[in-house]
Amino acid sequence: MAIYLVGDIQGCFDELETLLAKVNFSESKDILYVAGDLVARGPKSLETLRFIKSLGNNVRVVLGNHDLHLLSVYEGIKQAKPGDLLTALLNADDIDELMNWLAAQPLIQVIGNNLKPENNTEATCAYMSHAGIAPQWQLSDALEQAKAIQSKLNGKRRKYWLAKMYGQQPNSWQDATSEIDKFRFSVNALTRMRYCFADGSLEFNQKVAPEHNTLSKLQPWYSLSSTINSVPWVFGHWASLMGNCSHSNIYPLDTGCVWGHKLTLLRWHDKQYFSVNAIK
Repeated sequence: MAIYLVGDIQGCFDELETLLAKVNFSESKDILYVAGDLVARGPKSLETLRFIKSLGNNVRVVLGNHDLHLLSVYEGIKQAKPGDLLTALLNADDIDELMNWLAAQPLIQVIGNNLKPENNTEATCAYMSHAGIAPQWQLSDALEQAKAIQSKLNGKRRKYWLAKMYGQQPNSWQDATSEIDKFRFSVNALTRMRYCFADGSLEFNQKVAPEHNTLSKLQPWYSLSSTINSVPWVFGHWASLMGNCSHSNIYPLDTGCVWGHKLTLLRWHDKQYFSVNAIK
């Protein structure tokens, strides 16, 4: 049994199949962690969702911003963008089943040294979210808010809460005083964050890699977080990093497959990376 972690698939199902074949992934024995953004912009979002769901107990998913937006489109809150190539998925016979499954997925997954939670402690675990962990949070804050979001999205008021997630304010945890504020901040921190201001508040516009960032007031979230000094963190979302980061305790996995670069897989026990090029 091996644990593998894959970056943003975004409907690039053919590349995913090639990558899993490359490592001889066993659908019955191995575990696949998916760092969010399963869908959108790639050609086969429907096939991707069906396959990931079919893995059952052998897959661990976190929701990304594109996954959450898909749920909003399904609920009639937003319109699908033509470039997201979601028509086949939204028209699928099993769309209700797929969306109910997707909405039940968490925003943080625990990656233990083995698969028995009772044998893991905080010190032996790593964590995965789509974007990272907000610098203004302790680990307990992140886990508490992720659990609250999952409960809301998997509940009877899913549509209500999906409609409340849009917007960039509050961008500071200290200003999140209401339940709606905490929900929106937490969704943004876990699925949209890249850069932060010096006080740890979130910024949403800058997407370039840190070596190309010319705005001195902004820092990568991981350079401000105290949590990741002791807790390993796996994330996707930030394609311009191309898997490169100066912090030794984090693992960025989005390598821009949907943008014509590559899809990357990390084997957890020996930290070996595997990649396949995007199909042009």
